[in-house]
Amino acid sequence: MREWQLTETFRSTSGDVRWNRLGSPGHDPVVLLHGTPFSSYVWRAVARALAHSHEVFVWDMPGYGASEMSDGQDVSLAAQGRVFTELLAHWRLDEPRVVAHDFGGAVALRAHLLHGARYRALALVDPVALAPWGSPFFRLVGEHSGVFEQLPPALHQALVREYVSSASSPGLHPAVLDRLVEPWLGDLGQAAFYRQIAQADERYTDEVQDQYGEIGIPALVCWGQDDTWIPAAKGRELAARIPGARLEPIPGAGHLVQEDAPAELTAALLAFLRQPS
Repeated sequence: MREWQLTETFRSTSGDVRWNRLGSPGHDPVVLLHGTPFSSYVWRAVARALAHSHEVFVWDMPGYGASEMSDGQDVSLAAQGRVFTELLAHWRLDEPRVVAHDFGGAVALRAHLLHGARYRALALVDPVALAPWGSPFFRLVGEHSGVFEQLPPALHQALVREYVSSASSPGLHPAVLDRLVEPWLGDLGQAAFYRQIAQADERYTDEVQDQYGEIGIPALVCWGQDDTWIPAAKGRELAARIPGARLEPIPGAGHLVQEDAPAELTAALLAFLRQPS
């Protein structure tokens, strides 16, 4: 499972960001954003498919995956929105097409609406975008992150495995689950896992959700119909708030659509990305 590597490093205002690009330079650029508690690894199949016709940029947010994890690190939605804007400037991408999942959806929306990041088109996959969000477990951990941080490593690992597993409807392959859990293990990873939950705050989506009606670019909202983390009704509400947005339900998929239905998701994204904007 070591075939997914991020070979480049960018020094952001929230620490080192690991990133990579796939496909041929000069092709229509697409940037993929992951959610929490995941990493760019969840995009591997989709990214490789898109790379046949696009130049695809992937990255792990600060505090996630292969990117820097450190004490006192700001990994909030506010910080990630700024970092994404910095990355777009570093990549010299003026108007890429953007595809964002979960927490990454809020990052892409904040960068666009608050920091002036320009996109040619925006696809949102089961995004964190409308309050209220966060499962009862997520809120419980956020309120008591200092306590959970002290869990014995074996109990912490079991908790993270169960939590990540619940993002999939049909269930994750054991090797995929191992890879998704691995960054959160060890002293550094365990602290980082609870840090990112502790810093999650609905005020970061409250700041922008009333501006969704101002989005003037082509938009697609994909949603796993079996998502138990964020109900499909949120997808319908979000699509209704964004002018001209199209809703694409993905049957049989949970919150982690990239793992549950990669072919169906890729087909929907390719059809959307090929449309003239």
